[in-house]
Formats: sequence, C-alpha cells, structure tokens
Amino acid sequence: MVLAFVLGAVAALVRSDLRIPDALYDSLAIYLLLAIGLKGGVALSEARLAEVALPALVTLALGAATPVWCVAILRRLGGLDRVNAAAIAAHYGSVSAVTFIACLAFLQQVGQPYEGFVPALVALLEVPGIVVALLLARRRGDAHWGETIRELLTGKSVVLLAGGLAIGWVTGRPGFAQVAPLFEGLFKGALVLFLLEMGLVAARRFRDLRRVGPFLIGFAVIMPVVHAALGAGLGTLAGLSVGGATVLGILAGSASYIAAPAAVRIALPEANPSLYLTATLAVTFPFNLAVGIPLAHAMARLLHGG
Repeated sequence: MVLAFVLGAVAALVRSDLRIPDALYDSLAIYLLLAIGLKGGVALSEARLAEVALPALVTLALGAATPVWCVAILRRLGGLDRVNAAAIAAHYGSVSAVTFIACLAFLQQVGQPYEGFVPALVALLEVPGIVVALLLARRRGDAHWGETIRELLTGKSVVLLAGGLAIGWVTGRPGFAQVAPLFEGLFKGALVLFLLEMGLVAARRFRDLRRVGPFLIGFAVIMPVVHAALGAGLGTLAGLSVGGATVLGILAGSASYIAAPAAVRIALPEANPSLYLTATLAVTFPFNLAVGIPLAHAMARLLHGG
C-alpha cells in the first residue's frame, strides 16, 4: 500500500498522464470510511463502557488542546499571522482517516492486535480540533460560523464514520456478517487504489515546498512526532494495548486534508491554502506513511515495556 503511494508520487513527478477518475476516487473514499465505521461499530457493540470511556475522554482532550499550542508555536516561533496560524492548527488538531487506515493495515501486517473500537476515536477526534482552531481565529460577528459548524457536522467523513458506527453498533456482528465479503474482503485492494491517488495528489504539492519555508517544513515533521508520542503515552495511561496506543498516537500525529480544508475554506477564506495544504499533504502525510506509523508503534511498545 505504501509502495502504491510511492508509485503515484513518482508518476506525478515524471508528469505521467496517470489519473484516477474523480468518480472512482469519491467511491473509494465512501467505501473506506463506511467500512471502518461499520467495523468499529460492531466492536463498539461488544465492548464494555468502562473500556471505552477513558480512551474517548483522552481523545477529546487531545483534539481540543492540540490547536492551542500549535497556534502559539506558529505565531511566536514561525511569525505567522493569527488567521494562517489557526488554519494550519485546524489541520493538525484534526485527523487523517487515510493515515488511520494505513496504520490499521500496518498493525495487521506485523501481527499486532488492537481494540476494535478505535474507529470511534477517529470520529471523536475529527471535529473538536477544527472548532477550537477556528475559535482562536474568530472575529466578533463572524457570519461564517454557523455555516462552518454545519459543514463540519454534515461533511462526508463525519457522516460516514458516525453513521457506520451507529449501524455497526445497532446490528452487531450478525448484521455485519451479511456484508463482510464486501467490507472486509476488498478493503486492502481499495486502499491500494486510494493511496495511489494520494501519491499523485501529494507529489503535485511538492513544488510548493519552497513557498512554505523551512520553519513550516520542520513544523510538519516535528509536530507529528511530538503528537504521536503524546497520543501513545496518554493511550497507554488510558488502558489501551500496544496496538491501541499506536493508533491513538498516529491519530494525534496525523493531519486532516478532507474535513479541515473544507471548514477553513468557509470560515477563513483569507488563509493561504499553499501553507496548510502543502504542510499536510506534501510533508506530514508522506512522513507518517513512511516513518510516523512504525515510529508510533515503537513508542507504544517502549511505553508498554516491550
């Protein structure tokens, strides 16, 4: 799957005419998000409340707190204005569902079990960070605020993840068994095609690296490591296994490029897309696929004494 991402990046760099049709890309995104929501809902139906409550609270706290220090760092050390600092912080306070899926594939590959309810943590982490970041940038009388919240809550990633969780939770394993050949058997193949497209998209952003400057490139590499360590550590304290702590670590260390750009485009139209899209897509996303996921796993194992 990572090699498929590399292939897409190479194809873009050599200016190949390779293209994934928009309709196929949208279909793959819908399929992957619904699949992880369904499987997470099934696991949630079988989990005890006490097992889920503390990791859920930790996840919400991470999502709310991350944009606060991101804005402070970007403004004081990076010299960015309030709007652009908040726009970037919104992306790093939210989560990348594709990085999460790649993390699950990695854990399966190395034979590392994890809690089945972790897709619920994705749904919990996606929105709070964006809301907090936009609050930090908000001006009094902002007419876009209501529209932004609606866009966040009705965006396809939130609807599919939350809806899939609800369906999986209500129907349980017997219900999921009826569609398992589709949502389990084809999952990895769909992810290969999706990451091929993400390689194409990320490589097209490489040319913008010179515009964002060395500070933001460093931020896009260092902060995911810091956040991954924080997520893995808090996940361990919350009682998650090595696999579960790895997942929370990579969720905290990832950056959104679906929900956050849509919200920022509405609420902060004056923010520079080259800054937040290049940092997340051209730097953080490839870094996490190649280094961040195994690094988060190593951190979680170390914290568990392994």
